[in-house]
Amino acid sequence: MKKNLLSIITAITVAGSVLAGCGSTGSSDNEVAVKNETAAETAEAENNDTNNEEADSTSEDSSAAETESEEAASDSNEAAQFPITIKHAFGETVIESEPTRIVTLSWGNQDPILALGVVPVGVSAANFGLMTENKLHPWTDDAFNALGETAPNVFNDETGWDYEAIAASEPDVIIASYSGFTEEEYNLLSEIAPVVPYLETAWKTNWREQTITNATAIGKKAEGEALVAEADAQIKEKLAEYPSLEGKTAGYFWISQDDMSTFYAYLPSDPRASFLNDLGFATPQSILNLATSTDDFSVTISRENTELLNDVDILVAYGDQGLLEAMQADPLMSQIPAVKNGAVVLIDSTSSLAASANPSILSIPYALDDYLVLLDEAASKVTE
Repeated sequence: MKKNLLSIITAITVAGSVLAGCGSTGSSDNEVAVKNETAAETAEAENNDTNNEEADSTSEDSSAAETESEEAASDSNEAAQFPITIKHAFGETVIESEPTRIVTLSWGNQDPILALGVVPVGVSAANFGLMTENKLHPWTDDAFNALGETAPNVFNDETGWDYEAIAASEPDVIIASYSGFTEEEYNLLSEIAPVVPYLETAWKTNWREQTITNATAIGKKAEGEALVAEADAQIKEKLAEYPSLEGKTAGYFWISQDDMSTFYAYLPSDPRASFLNDLGFATPQSILNLATSTDDFSVTISRENTELLNDVDILVAYGDQGLLEAMQADPLMSQIPAVKNGAVVLIDSTSSLAASANPSILSIPYALDDYLVLLDEAASKVTE
C-alpha cells in the first residue's frame, strides 16, 4: 500500500509549480476568507451510561441509545471485510487491507481514530482555538496520552501540506473527510497512500459523517456508529437540563469589530451552524433565504441589510465584549433582535470553545457543558 518515498517526493517536486500559491483548502475565495479568519475552518469520548434506576424519559432515551451502541459494537466484532471502497468527491478510494499506519490531515480528522483506540502515525496541527504544547486541541492531546503516546507526530500544514513529512510517516491510508482538498492536492497525496477526502463538498462534513467515514476507512464502521449514538444520547440528556433553549433560533456569525460593513452567517451545511441545530436551535429563516447555492457554507450580509435578520433570537460569534458593545452602538447592527437584547454568545478565538463549537466526536464531551451554559445565558435574554 505504501509507495517508494523517493519517487513520491520527486513527483511532488515536479508538480510543485502546478500548485504554487495553492493553500491546503481548495476553497473558493469567500470560503478562504471566512476559513482563514475563523481558522476553519479530546479527551476520550465519555460513556454516558444512564442509571437504570432513573425512571424519567431522558434516562429511558439514553438507555435505548446505549443499547443501540452496544448492539453496533457487538456487530463490529466480526472482522471488517477488506478491500473497502469509499466513494468521494474525486472518485473512489480502495483500501485493500486493514491499515495500521494511519495519517489524518485537516480539521479534527484524528479525533474519531483516537476515539476508536487507534494512534495515528501523523496528524495535522491545530490552527485555531486553545492549543497544547503539542500544537493540538486539549481533547486530542488527552486522547493521545490516554493511549500512551506523549509525543505525537504533528504536521504543520497551515500554509500547505508537508508532503515530504507525510510520506516519511509511511502511511497505509490518509484520512481527511472534513477538509478542502483541491483535486491536485488529492492526486499528490494519493501518490503516498490511498486518500479519503470529503465525500461531496469541501468543508461541509459534520461530526457524525466525519466519525463514521473515518471509522469506515479503518474497518471500524460499526464502532464509529456506536460512538455517534453515544454522543447523540449525551446531547439529548444534557439538553433536558436546559428547557429555555427550546423553540429559539440561533445563528452563527463571523463579524469583525473593526469593519462591520459586511459580515458572514454560517449555513446548516457548515458544522458550526449544524451543531446549533443539534442543540435544538432552528437556523433563522432570514439566513436560509440568503443562500444562493447548495454548495454555500456561509452567506455574506451587508450591514445595510441587517433589518433582514429580524428573526435571530440568539447570535453566536467569535469575539469579546468589545464586539457586542460595538454592535449595540451601531445604529443598524443594534436592530438585530439578539444584539438589541444582548442575547449574544461571544467565543474567544483562543478558547477551547472556539474549536469545539466546530465539533468532533472528542470535543463534544469535553466542551458541551460550557457551550450550553453560555447559550442558556443568552436564551434568558430573549424577549418575545
